[in-house]
Amino acid sequence: MTDANAVRFDPELIRRYDRNGPRYTSYPTAVQFHTGFDAARYRAAAASVRPATGPLSLYVHVPFCASPCFYCGCNKLITRDPVKAQRYLELLEREIELQAPFFNRSRTVEQLHFGGGTPTFLTLTQLTQLLDALRRHFCLTDAAEREYSIEIDPRTLTPESLPALARMGFNRVSLGVQDFDPDVQRAVNRVQSMEQTLLAIDEARACGFVSVSVDLIYGLPKQTLASFARTLDAVAAARPDRVAVYGYAHMPRLFKAQRQIDAAELPSAATRIDLLGLTIQKLTDAGYAYIGMDHFALPDDELARAQRDGTLQRNFQGYSTRADCDLVALGVSAIGKVGDAYAQNAKTLREYYAALEANKLPIQRGVELTADDKVRRAVIQQLMCQGVVRFEAIDAQFGVDFASYFAAEIERLRDMQSDGLVRLTPRTIEVQPAGRLLLRNIAMTFDAYLPATASETFSKAI
Repeated sequence: MTDANAVRFDPELIRRYDRNGPRYTSYPTAVQFHTGFDAARYRAAAASVRPATGPLSLYVHVPFCASPCFYCGCNKLITRDPVKAQRYLELLEREIELQAPFFNRSRTVEQLHFGGGTPTFLTLTQLTQLLDALRRHFCLTDAAEREYSIEIDPRTLTPESLPALARMGFNRVSLGVQDFDPDVQRAVNRVQSMEQTLLAIDEARACGFVSVSVDLIYGLPKQTLASFARTLDAVAAARPDRVAVYGYAHMPRLFKAQRQIDAAELPSAATRIDLLGLTIQKLTDAGYAYIGMDHFALPDDELARAQRDGTLQRNFQGYSTRADCDLVALGVSAIGKVGDAYAQNAKTLREYYAALEANKLPIQRGVELTADDKVRRAVIQQLMCQGVVRFEAIDAQFGVDFASYFAAEIERLRDMQSDGLVRLTPRTIEVQPAGRLLLRNIAMTFDAYLPATASETFSKAI
């Protein structure tokens, strides 16, 4: 059995397999969501889980940013007008009121995540107002094992911010950094001093946050191996509990802000691969475990422990330590999972507001999983999180014969086995160290929907 933490950087293999494909935060992916799945079908899905008493996860999307970061592909609204945020909060509270009755009031919210946009665009008063609304309608907890996280932009913080967020119940914080190099920051319109960021990390720890995460991006304009090495060294020295290092996906056709980036200033494909290799070397040398899909964690972090214990999960927020549970999504464009269905809210504020002003759920599209979807989702989840698929576990869970059901897929994995990405046995598929950087490619073998237009829809694997 391969060590789940082992990873081997092979530039030649990466070059050969670096194709476009999903990140598999869900299966089926959002490409399969359709408008035939509406609020009525969401209510039916929610009704199916109404008697459930297990834990809940909540995601709240805050779309506002004071200025655009040119690399960003998130759903966001650029404004400095706090009035717009106040109207959004009022209607978000209405959505909370509409959603809450679908779920057993006794279900404890073990996971809560505020994403964006920039959640800390909201004032402390507005954030308190939002948390109070959630507490009125859902069973939030103060238990130490809760996972209540918020994404922050260090540039938005005041001396009162982090102590106040801790008092609200947040115990985890994720800081956007991307790169400390001034030339890179100017090229992507996100100028943020290293001192500002490191101070935020220190203050978060002083306020009792149990986990601090830092987000970086490789492949940005004007990025070099030398400049990114300095960023990685500074981050490793600060010892955040988790580091996420994403590959920049330049897709200006889909994301308008990216048209501000000069494509000629982007690193070459070869340099991108070298930046990835540098990242793995620097962070693993600093003692971080490679979790998978761009994520690193200190060995005693929950993610690393979950990886070792075989309990690691993957959802719309990335890797998670919690078992697969219903995810209630709140806010414009937010995606949730309830029962055997995924649902996404309206993507524009106009549509989102119109639905809620009419006292309707703002569900715009989604998908209900078929029996085949559930089998394939389980296989993809095990590949992405545990790095091994045990046929007997799938057989027992779904009443299929894995070897027969996936005979064609197993045959397609033969070339990957020859290249050292996977090891096939009569009863298992085991991801090898060289395959851990190409999990998306391995998982794509089991994707029944993967379109011929993947190059236009998804980013590259590296």
